[in-house]
Amino acid sequence: MMRSKTSQPGQAQTGRSDPDSLSDKLSRQILLANWEPTDEGLFQRQYLLLVGVLILILIIYVLRLWQLQILNGARYRYLSENNRVRLEEIPAPRGIIFDRHGIPLVENRPAYHLMLVREDVPDLDGTLEQVAAICGNAPDELRKIVEDNKATRSFVPLRLMADIDRDCLARLEARRLRLPGVFIRVEPRREYKFNGSAAHVIGYLSEVSEEELKKDEYKQYAAGESVGKIGVERGLEPYLHGKSGGRQVEVDAVGRRIRLLSETLPIPGRNLWLTIDAGLQRKVESILSDHIGAIVALDPKSGSILAMASSPTFDQERFVRGLKAKDWNEMSADPSHPLLNRAVNAAYPPGSTYKPIMELAGLQEGAINARSHLSCPGFFRFADRNYRCWKETGHGSVDPHRAIVESCDVFFYQLGMKLGVDRIARYAGLFGLGEKSGVELRPESPGLIPTSEWKKRAKGVAWQKGETISISIGQGFDLATPLQMAVAYAAIANGGTLWQPHVVGRIEGSHPEDVTEVGGRVRRKIPVAPEYFKMVQAALAGVVNEDRGTAKQIRMASIRIAGKTGTAQVVRMPDNVSRKLLARITKDQERDHAWFVSYAPAEDPAIVVSVLVEHGGHGSSTAAPLARQVIAAYIESEPNGPAQAEAAPVPASNHRPSSG
Repeated sequence: MMRSKTSQPGQAQTGRSDPDSLSDKLSRQILLANWEPTDEGLFQRQYLLLVGVLILILIIYVLRLWQLQILNGARYRYLSENNRVRLEEIPAPRGIIFDRHGIPLVENRPAYHLMLVREDVPDLDGTLEQVAAICGNAPDELRKIVEDNKATRSFVPLRLMADIDRDCLARLEARRLRLPGVFIRVEPRREYKFNGSAAHVIGYLSEVSEEELKKDEYKQYAAGESVGKIGVERGLEPYLHGKSGGRQVEVDAVGRRIRLLSETLPIPGRNLWLTIDAGLQRKVESILSDHIGAIVALDPKSGSILAMASSPTFDQERFVRGLKAKDWNEMSADPSHPLLNRAVNAAYPPGSTYKPIMELAGLQEGAINARSHLSCPGFFRFADRNYRCWKETGHGSVDPHRAIVESCDVFFYQLGMKLGVDRIARYAGLFGLGEKSGVELRPESPGLIPTSEWKKRAKGVAWQKGETISISIGQGFDLATPLQMAVAYAAIANGGTLWQPHVVGRIEGSHPEDVTEVGGRVRRKIPVAPEYFKMVQAALAGVVNEDRGTAKQIRMASIRIAGKTGTAQVVRMPDNVSRKLLARITKDQERDHAWFVSYAPAEDPAIVVSVLVEHGGHGSSTAAPLARQVIAAYIESEPNGPAQAEAAPVPASNHRPSSG
């Protein structure tokens, strides 16, 4: 009898069972049975926690929305519609300008500007009408300002009125709530303590132009900013300007400030200490006030400018208040050119003041010496033409000393022909003529000292020998500024050191240690022998202190002045017409310019004075007395100067000058 086989658990009935496979299967089933009641609960708890956190966040978010929209909705809606953040520029105060003794010449004061934000104005025409009525302006002027700026974005403030007076300011503030979009901006504004004094040295401010904004030097500027136009305000603009700051403020619908959000303070401009003496400056301006011309006074031992006056002057405060186009056109068309700095930016034929430089060139080049004598019969004959001397009867035999003392033209005609135009130009250039002096004032004229090459390049023709005769006495193409002549005579006075003139003595920053001293700078030592300088110095002293000197009428008892007169022809003198007759028939605008360049004391020079009077006639009768007054005022003011500076009486105005 066959016995049946019983199948083992986990083993297929069709085959032989595997004990290991069966055991693994049982283990997995046991693990699954154990996991389901334990880990499933943990997973569910984590899931519920995550859902709870999300629900909580959603509840908080909904509650916050409910608070903003329901509870505080009206408040925030009001704020969004009526308040906004406004960016305001804080202009940097410009640097203060002092004289050499620390007397303020230019300071800053608060200026109140009326501003308008168009997007805040519900009724633009009505607002402009009200503002015009309050401040007494024409509404059309305000409309034109708005029309001219229509391309500007509506949220950008426009300046309707600049530097309004206190009465207008008070009336505007009283009506502020009824003038939405109108507000007052306070800015520092220039205040000239001695308005009109040293105006050409200091300069003035005006709004930066579109052409200037295109230049690299103004790339950090914004439209509407003020910049210096002439004088040190222009020449030292990078130091004086400073760096503007800014603030973020919250304002309401009528432009009232609610709170300050953030602020960056401006960096003020640096202060300047000039070399100008304010007292001497005003005295010089008073001396020059009845003339059109210029006076420059400087220290021959350092190149420091002590005073610089140009007449007529101008009202600097007109530019501060805002010069209208009509006023600017009138000032520009004024035939006396009040904005022109005649001391620096106007060049004139130097006339006989050029002769000392000619003589130094002749001595150094060996064309003449101390014993040379040249004949002056009253004229110099060249190319079938007589070139006349100022003294019609002539000076006879003339040596170098007498040639300067009596200003003999014929002596220098002959000397010029020996030297030639190019050697003359080389020595004139050594004394700083024909090039800009480097003074900090802008703009500056270089003048003109011709050469044969210049004539060919500028005129297209060769140099003529007859032209050498003219430039030998400072006529013809020769042009020089009063400052250039002062610098040249300073070099003569000190024995050959050519200084670069400067009007700034010190630059101060915002910290006490941030100070830059601006000392004098020597441009060159002039290669002329010391004995030749002494010869010319003695001759210049003789011009004033010898009986034959052309400026003997300004001789002083206590101060020895050295100098040279000059008469620069404006129109060519016709042949065969005497100088006396020409002086009587010449119209005012055709009269000669009067020069006198001098220094004192002659033995130890402390001041050089250059005087130019336009159409003043003769240097000896017009320019020399002005220089004498300046020298006397300076010497008297100096603590180590003479106790008195009594001057010999000045001859009557109808005195006939020895020469020009």
